[in-house]
Amino acid sequence: MTRRELAHWARQPVQVLVGLVFPVMLLLMFGYLVGGGREVTGDYLGYLVPGMLALTMAFGLEGTMLAVTQDLDKGVIDRFRSMPMTNGAVLVGRSAADMLQSAAGLAVLIGVGHALGWRTHGGAAAFLGAVGLLLLFRFAMLWIGIQLALVAGKPELVQAVQILVWPVGFLSNAFATPEAMPGWLGTAVQWNPMSQTATAVRDLFGGPGGEPGHVWAAVAWPLALLAVFLPLAVRRFGRLSA
Repeated sequence: MTRRELAHWARQPVQVLVGLVFPVMLLLMFGYLVGGGREVTGDYLGYLVPGMLALTMAFGLEGTMLAVTQDLDKGVIDRFRSMPMTNGAVLVGRSAADMLQSAAGLAVLIGVGHALGWRTHGGAAAFLGAVGLLLLFRFAMLWIGIQLALVAGKPELVQAVQILVWPVGFLSNAFATPEAMPGWLGTAVQWNPMSQTATAVRDLFGGPGGEPGHVWAAVAWPLALLAVFLPLAVRRFGRLSA
């Protein structure tokens, strides 16, 4: 199932390229056109890049959601369900392909950040730990997207459902600190799972905005989301043609 999804990349290279380039455009836009980083102590680029890495892990789910709904709409899923495979194999294969693309997207964005002058200061182990937290957050968001796609059922509904993910990304500390926001909004931003990941990643990278003690929250939030949405998605998939 993973090979099937990867084969689509060769037939649809533009979609893959757009997925890689869009986060780079956001980084350049907020870093040089919009960014100001109110209340950020230190280099704003050092604050922005980890936030953009976390934001990239929350966004870009529409590709996976569209693939799931298109397979549902065309009856491909029904053919797969007639084969001797577990219910979760189709979804796990799709998620594995998405995680490979997400890892490639992280590598591209990290490379662009280095080209712009961003540097990490936490050592190799901390760097790998930060990347691991980002991919864990992506994996959790991915299963939320799969569940939403199964609920939507139709490709034309994906865009409307995808909008539900936007508040997670923008109501966060990706671009500005909670201290620069109104009190109630800052509190909501601090509780955002993406903010926890971004803060932990900043700490591991040794950049501004990092706070010790957020690593556990950055692990606990995605695991809690996975515990809810992964079994929900597999169960719903199993009932599609029951």
